[in-house]
Amino acid sequence: MRIAMIRNIICALGILLLTCNLISTAYASDVDNWPRRFENSDSTFTTINAKPTRVLSTSVTVTGTLLAINAPVIASATTTYGHFFEQWKEVAQQREVMPLWPAGSVDIEQAMAIQPDLIIVSLSGADSALDQINQLQQIAPTIVVDYGSMSWQELATKLGYALGIEEQVKKKIDQFNQDIAQVRSSTKLPQGMANIISYHGPGMANPIATPDSAHGKLLTSLGFTIESPNPEWNDTATNRNNFVWSHYENLSQLKSRTTFLLSADDSLAQDFIADPILQNVPSVKSRRVYGLGKNSFRIDYYSALEIIAGVKAHFSSSDN
Repeated sequence: MRIAMIRNIICALGILLLTCNLISTAYASDVDNWPRRFENSDSTFTTINAKPTRVLSTSVTVTGTLLAINAPVIASATTTYGHFFEQWKEVAQQREVMPLWPAGSVDIEQAMAIQPDLIIVSLSGADSALDQINQLQQIAPTIVVDYGSMSWQELATKLGYALGIEEQVKKKIDQFNQDIAQVRSSTKLPQGMANIISYHGPGMANPIATPDSAHGKLLTSLGFTIESPNPEWNDTATNRNNFVWSHYENLSQLKSRTTFLLSADDSLAQDFIADPILQNVPSVKSRRVYGLGKNSFRIDYYSALEIIAGVKAHFSSSDN
């Protein structure tokens, strides 16, 4: 009887251990399933054979999101001026991310010397290395992402899949979404629509963000309704879904009662309000023109935090 009981216990323990192993294996297959097939933003696919440990970012814009999700980025292209973005340059220095070529000046030999096991390319923008993708693909698996049409959270999710770090990406996004919810609950936003302009004045293009842009999606998440600029205003050969590159004169046709200015603080907002051509613009009439922040031209986790802090400062319910 006792022997039979011991035998039953051993058998039960064996089944329990086997079950735990199966569960563990199933979980591992979900999280660490390699190779992976990544769908690129240019409608191609890239096979990533193993979890990357040495990532080369050819897009300085994408690098900010890589840093935010603690990706193993070891080197990155810089801005056209040879710098990293102000909002995360200290983080990059702390993590010893090597600055490479300026945007638009891809150095294939330098990329080879880094010995990356994953290379990231942006689909468009001044920091796109899409023209060199065939050469980059000879060095390491290369993926293409379109940061202009994604929120930083959407970009982070795609990168998380490519890197096999989905869980830490989810935690970062969940925390950010909590910050968004807190700001929404503590602010009172003005009525009507808002627009987002990269204001440069006469004689230059004045790009206007669309609701589907990263900027539009961020402000929408904060509770704003973003005005859609007339696509016929676009003055570039390339049609983009994130900005309409408008002539200055078209700004007078915008309808929103609130305007946010890219790459600007509130001193530029005063210049916009004082512009004699724009005196009949609703946001100028209501004097609701705000700088979105000096680091707001590119949206990543770090610049997004600065933007939501600015929105909270301007529209705190205690001040309304």
